[in-house]
Amino acid sequence: MKKLFGTDGIRAVAGEYPLDRPTIYALGKALVGLLREERLSPEILIGRDTRESGEWIESDLVRGIEDAGGTFHSAGVIPTSGVSHLTKTNAFNAGVVISASHNPFRDNGIKIFSSRGMKISDAWEARLEKAILAQAGAAAPNDDRPPAAESRLIDDYEKFLVDRFEGVRLPRRYKIVLDCGQGASSRIASDVYRAIGAEPVALNAAPDGRNINAGCGSLHPESMAAAVVREGADFGVSFDGDADRALWADEKGRLLNGDHTLHILARFLAGRGRLKAGVVVATTMSNMGLEKALGEAGLRLVRTQVGDKYVLEKMLELGANLGGERSGHTILLDDCPTGDGILTSLKILETMALTGKTLSALAEGYTEFPQILLNVHIARKTPLAGIPEIVAAIEAARAGLGGQGRLDVRYSGTEPLLRIMVEGRDQSEIDGHARRIAAAASAHLG
Repeated sequence: MKKLFGTDGIRAVAGEYPLDRPTIYALGKALVGLLREERLSPEILIGRDTRESGEWIESDLVRGIEDAGGTFHSAGVIPTSGVSHLTKTNAFNAGVVISASHNPFRDNGIKIFSSRGMKISDAWEARLEKAILAQAGAAAPNDDRPPAAESRLIDDYEKFLVDRFEGVRLPRRYKIVLDCGQGASSRIASDVYRAIGAEPVALNAAPDGRNINAGCGSLHPESMAAAVVREGADFGVSFDGDADRALWADEKGRLLNGDHTLHILARFLAGRGRLKAGVVVATTMSNMGLEKALGEAGLRLVRTQVGDKYVLEKMLELGANLGGERSGHTILLDDCPTGDGILTSLKILETMALTGKTLSALAEGYTEFPQILLNVHIARKTPLAGIPEIVAAIEAARAGLGGQGRLDVRYSGTEPLLRIMVEGRDQSEIDGHARRIAAAASAHLG
């Protein structure tokens, strides 16, 4: 069983295992060794978000890469998708992102991309873990200075984003509120929007290493929505810390999620003959209303387990070019194999410009079924099937829904949480089901 990698790379409190200095240093060495085993040159790209721990983590990783004979290039602070894109287009054989996405600043993480710009396979993760664990106890350097970033890499990524908008004429100067979450999009998002002729209004774009995701960004989009109304903006977008997800507020200040994104872009692409296979890939967390709305448009929704890497796998299997998660990850495979919040926001603006519709009008036709999502903090991740009280609460909820709803109970892959999602036609009924499961989980896993 894997001990280090979760559903989205390695993630932990920075400085604590498995994000302690010896393990990070060992990972750098192990990655070079893995590339050599695959007969690939150990040329590695590194990027990070704005957390204060990102600098020393990058420094330790670089020392491991260099001590193993590898070569690194630093993009500095850059969205996750920037590393994905640049790894693929600059002939790097691996890309490393140092980020904990939407988590608080004390956490950090490491995720690794292949030369195709896609997250490495479970098999590669297992091989890295074996090599890292074999180095247990090895000494690590103590240098907190990150390497100098290569500005051309940021420039290349910004150009890629602007080029995705090539050929789109804005009928007027759209005003867009950008909540950068004090994260990796803080400078880049405004630069891109100015370059395409829009008027960006940046919020939470002054990161200090500790304020990432703090009351802002995709976990807290309410202030962004209020700013849209206050500024008279056309729409607003909230990014998370590494800018791979995007959530919205329409011109009226109504909050929209990743399911709205898929609904809007699926209809737009299908109407122009650009939605491949007539299918959209989402996860078990997407609302039943999305499935209903797409079906009414003659399109099919295919679900997969939670995690953008699994969405991508299913997209590749089906030949689809649009997929994503309710949380705001959206994969536009014709452009990038990774969720990119800035790119997704440009596609929403393109849809508005070419249809002449407001964001609220584009969202019409999608009505969400009532849903509740509870997160229960836990002390351990015991298999749920072995806890009769939790199993009984889950089965009672399924019986109560009677085929008129959905239930998903799973452990978070990145945090000590049990996530409970219940969806149905009656809000009070699903609230009761969710809270009974949560009570059983708190009693036996707390």
